[in-house]
Amino acid sequence: MTTTLEPLEPAEPLEPALSVRQVLTLERVLAGEPEVVAGAGQLDRPVRWVHVAEAPDVGVMLSGGEMVLTTGVLLAGDEDKQAEYIRSLHRAEAAAVVLGLGRAFPAPPEVMRRVAERCGLPMVVLHRPFPFAELTEEVQSRLVRRKFAAVSLSEAVRTALTGLITAGAPLQRLLDEVAAHSACPVVVTNLAHRVLATAGERPAVDDVLRDWERIARQAGGSEGDGWIRAELGGRGERWGRIVLCGYRGDTATGRLLADRAAEALVLHRMLGGNSAHTWEEQSAQSLLTDLVSGVVPARQLLPRARAAGLPVNRRTFVPLVVRDGEPAQLERVLRMLGLPGIVAELTDGATAVLLSLARDQDDAALAANFAARVRSESGAARTVVAAADARTAWDDVPAGLREAQHVADAVADSSAALDLPAVVRLRDVHLRGLVRLLRDDPQVQSFAERELDGLLCGPDDEAGALLAVLRTYLATGRNKSRTAQLHHVSRPALYRRLEAIQARLGVDLDDFEQAASVHIALLAHDAQQG
Repeated sequence: MTTTLEPLEPAEPLEPALSVRQVLTLERVLAGEPEVVAGAGQLDRPVRWVHVAEAPDVGVMLSGGEMVLTTGVLLAGDEDKQAEYIRSLHRAEAAAVVLGLGRAFPAPPEVMRRVAERCGLPMVVLHRPFPFAELTEEVQSRLVRRKFAAVSLSEAVRTALTGLITAGAPLQRLLDEVAAHSACPVVVTNLAHRVLATAGERPAVDDVLRDWERIARQAGGSEGDGWIRAELGGRGERWGRIVLCGYRGDTATGRLLADRAAEALVLHRMLGGNSAHTWEEQSAQSLLTDLVSGVVPARQLLPRARAAGLPVNRRTFVPLVVRDGEPAQLERVLRMLGLPGIVAELTDGATAVLLSLARDQDDAALAANFAARVRSESGAARTVVAAADARTAWDDVPAGLREAQHVADAVADSSAALDLPAVVRLRDVHLRGLVRLLRDDPQVQSFAERELDGLLCGPDDEAGALLAVLRTYLATGRNKSRTAQLHHVSRPALYRRLEAIQARLGVDLDDFEQAASVHIALLAHDAQQG
């Protein structure tokens, strides 16, 4: 059996559970001319069941949430029994009492009305004879259908999520499935309310995240307004929660959905060997990747950054890209230095770090301190920490990250990397940086192909070896001794190879202008290949 990952149509949320008010609007009930004589402010109470009872001590037979139907035949003429009857229903947490007027009570009994009003128990009288069996049948069938629908929904969600986990779907795909069933934004957080992942329609999610911390803490202790939470954890340890934000169905169904989702997320973590920290890395990676790509405007990403725990109000942002640095190590360095920021791997060997500093902090000194600690921790002298100039406007952060990535790429394979400062900036990469910026220009590509045609067209191994010698020769400033040493050949052998290169390219490498032209073409070729 195969599981297809086709997106589901958004599920329509179930209608809220039948309330006293809704029961009174049913067509069969309206035929009895119902009148609310007490407890009008409590008509939104949910009705769990309908119970026909005449016994004065009916309260002992209830478990809460029942709408009790009675003619009061055993209460007529005894005001004490009437008052106790209402009090017993109140103690049993009945949803409401419906009294059919007739021989026992031709008019609403004042004692029962006063006690019901005092207790806050909705009391309804029916002015026309009404077969209670019809009301019971109508409400019970609706409640049974709803319960069956809830169970079916629970199994559908569980089956869908289990299928996705079995198929190796990522966390985001699971959350998209939950959002489709709940038709509301879904948020996964750690215990500090930091957002790890979201799902749902983007505008609705952004509305939730815009003031996330205040909203999350305000809604943290209740499930009002459709905010429904389920804890994530296992083996006695909690590590996060999933929140349905503004679920429009009844609370019980929403809680059921949240519980099914929580079960799936815990299973996903267990089977994948993941941890809550890994989800934090995924969240940071998604945010920084979107910032670097520029596909999503920075302004739209601001709520996600704030909800992810990054300070964004009146801050200075320092975009960094580290080559040959592990994300976990960079996170550790940030914690040791007490620097707020987020870390995410962008490509193989390149990790983005976005620092968020107070306006009065020295961003250059802190970046240099960070770079020094990174190199000290990694023990790798060639670890490159590239930086863009600090940004005070959030909208400028994507350009800063792209600039830092460009600088890191420009020096990634440079033989001069050892001579670079602790924090490399655009001004430090000179010609190599300019060529890398222009590498996708068709005219630059054409120039590189034309200048290097004699070495690029040949399929033989000799052409590749000669290209490597040319690269070293130009990178060392045309130092023949150093080039021969790096390629482990004698000087006469190097001279022969240089002569072969000049013959293939038709240039004189002793001529500065021709050598510079070939050097620029080679830099462009390497940038395009990189």
